[in-house]
Amino acid sequence: MVLLLEDEADRIRRFVAALGRIAPGMPFVVWRDAHRMCREIMDHLGPARLISLDHDLVSQPGDPPDLGDGVIVAKALVLHRQPCPVIIHSSNGTRSEWMAGEFELAGWSYRRVAPIGERWIEEYWRLVASELLKGGTS
Repeated sequence: MVLLLEDEADRIRRFVAALGRIAPGMPFVVWRDAHRMCREIMDHLGPARLISLDHDLVSQPGDPPDLGDGVIVAKALVLHRQPCPVIIHSSNGTRSEWMAGEFELAGWSYRRVAPIGERWIEEYWRLVASELLKGGTS
């Protein structure tokens, strides 16, 4: 199971398609709200094989005004033993460093994938996710 924090519908579609290419049939759970992910994450950590986190989350019509952010999720995750590899996929460099700091302080391993270029999910995230799902260095 892949766990994803991401707010953009197009990116979510592209992540699902990329995962389908590297691990067909693997379940994918997506949260657009960091607070909700923190409340529900314990139900999914056991079968998790990969966690991928964005930082900045933008509310859409019908969403709560405060969706939280990736730092909130990183802080919640590190209260537990690391169940699987983590990818930080945020374009917010400063906050990505904060997330990385949470993981480092807790002894968690992680990888960063900068969302650069039009096809970064298909060309870079997919390669890193594939390596991590196959048991490569996290």
